[in-house]
Amino acid sequence: MTETHKEHLLASYYGINSFDAGERHVLALETGVWGRNPTADDVAVLGLVDIETKAFSPVAETRAWNFQQGCMAHWLGDADSLIIYNDLREGRFVSIVLDAFTRKVEKVVDRPVSAVSPDGKRALSINFARLRVTRPDYGYDGEGDDPRKDESFPEDDGLFSVDLEGGGHELILSIADAKELLGVPPNAKENPLMWFNHTMFNKDGSRIFFLARIQKKGGWHHTASMTANPDGSGLRALFPSPWDWGGSHYDWLSGTRLMVTAAYRGTSYVPLLFTDGKEDYRVLGKGILGDGHGTFSPDGRLMAFDTYPDSFRNQSLLLVDVATDAILPLESYYEPPRFYNPGIPEHWRCDLHPRWSPSGRMIAINSTHEDTRQVYVVRLKGGKEA
Repeated sequence: MTETHKEHLLASYYGINSFDAGERHVLALETGVWGRNPTADDVAVLGLVDIETKAFSPVAETRAWNFQQGCMAHWLGDADSLIIYNDLREGRFVSIVLDAFTRKVEKVVDRPVSAVSPDGKRALSINFARLRVTRPDYGYDGEGDDPRKDESFPEDDGLFSVDLEGGGHELILSIADAKELLGVPPNAKENPLMWFNHTMFNKDGSRIFFLARIQKKGGWHHTASMTANPDGSGLRALFPSPWDWGGSHYDWLSGTRLMVTAAYRGTSYVPLLFTDGKEDYRVLGKGILGDGHGTFSPDGRLMAFDTYPDSFRNQSLLLVDVATDAILPLESYYEPPRFYNPGIPEHWRCDLHPRWSPSGRMIAINSTHEDTRQVYVVRLKGGKEA
């Protein structure tokens, strides 16, 4: 849908709705940055892409963004025009509530958002400056927050709840809280940093999912998948051996059931469907699928799933029937070496990152198969019956 010399990407992470209520537009970012992680001086343009005409209409600018999650733009609840997105303003990472069609700023929220509740009234927030230190491809550059680089397990930083209606925020889970429950894996690096990332509300807003991560010796990190109530109570590690099973990608199927790609019984990563708080694990896709970005259709019958580039540099977009495990390949997309190769910064890569339209008739993705990073929409025949 985007066809200029500039790079375009969907303005949020996979699984987050990018379509307006009428499914005529999607939220996307436009940037001239190429081959590197953006800095606080790099301004990206947030805009609406008309699905029919392919016109890109600028809505706002942001300096809090990256190539993996955009500026975490969300449509708010059932509103057909209000969006929220992250920005760097007056030395702070914040989020902006704005009417996408009139361009009127409704309010400035004093925390950046990492997830928004289904009703659009609450949000979750994390320390994107700390994330820039521990996982640069998901954090924000600049002085928008204190990364706390000298504190392994801070008691006053972690997961925040943000009131999008009345304003204000509160710390609901500290990094120290997670460390107390999980402990420290034996091969964590000396004086490791622990952090939170990848947050999501369930379908009715009654539980939240997030990843706790800690630096390990020799680089990279350990991961533990966790859930909690929106006020921070009911904290739970999802797997019997949390640091061994890990966790990577995720989506809620309902208020109680979710999918997490994890190292099942400590082995290879597969998409696991299970009930929060139970060990009724089921491997989706008959064991054929590995790690990837899985997201459920609005009716819960299908899961869109992408793959990383294979030996021929092809990324696949698949549909998985949740009831039968049948897999339908939709398309394969070539990723040029200049987007992900040894010597190319990982934060420059382009995953497909699928997300459904509200009706289930379309899936939006990012792709580089035409030699630039652009936004595409896949139309499914028969809509929900595809």
